[in-house]
Amino acid sequence: MGKILDGKALAQHLGRNLAEETNSLKSHGINPKFCVINIGEDPASKVYVRSKRKKAEKIGIKQVVYQLPEDESEEDVLRLIDRLNADAEVAGLMVQLPVPDQIDVDKVIERIDPEKDVDGLTPANIGRLWMGKHFVEPATAAGIIALLDHYQIDLNGKNAVIVGRSNIVGKPLAALMLERNASVSILHSHTRDLGELTRRADILVSAVGKPHMIKAEMVKEGAVVIDVGINRVDGQLMGDVDFDQVKDKASWITPVPGGVGPLTVEFLMEEVIKLTRRQHGLD
Repeated sequence: MGKILDGKALAQHLGRNLAEETNSLKSHGINPKFCVINIGEDPASKVYVRSKRKKAEKIGIKQVVYQLPEDESEEDVLRLIDRLNADAEVAGLMVQLPVPDQIDVDKVIERIDPEKDVDGLTPANIGRLWMGKHFVEPATAAGIIALLDHYQIDLNGKNAVIVGRSNIVGKPLAALMLERNASVSILHSHTRDLGELTRRADILVSAVGKPHMIKAEMVKEGAVVIDVGINRVDGQLMGDVDFDQVKDKASWITPVPGGVGPLTVEFLMEEVIKLTRRQHGLD
């Protein structure tokens, strides 16, 4: 059986370190604060917002949630972002996705000051990421790199295959893996012969949100398998990877839950602290 990449344990370890750093900042009169704008009543979004608030409280970061109605106008959302951009006490800002149909998500994200962009999704910060000159990174991608580092899994010269091309996971993770000298392929719904390509991967990442899509026959013997998918089926959480099939073929594998998920929230807090330090000239 492949060894478990325990994201939950790593998140707890990093959380303790982050709490110490937060206390150190507070001792110098610096109080990390970030704001979350949540528009509408999407159940999953509310769960994510609550988990972020719980983690922020544990670490000592002040989180302010702006819960806006489903029919909030785009103009009002943009005005709120402008106000938070101008607020010197706010180090980080994010808009919880998805947003209602009347909101242009690209316009909303572009309005966020790149210096307060906790998610790392503004065009300016995406550009910095691909140039290798970033000061903030999308949390899930950063968490995956940290998990590989923690277990001393070297990316140098490895074939890394990412299934999924989202702006939140697939694309930023590809950029970070390229920085580590991996040879990166991004696969997606239009990819032909998906299994043939995934079988070439030394490191296989799936981030598509399709339960048990990755089967054992799609995985190279001894590959490192990272499962980003979180799918609820008949009340049970499961990943994109058929864990019971793949665990005996992989050298390392993440479970769901307890793998990448805890690191996403943890690294969002890491980004808040990084932006706070940058705001005060401490980076």
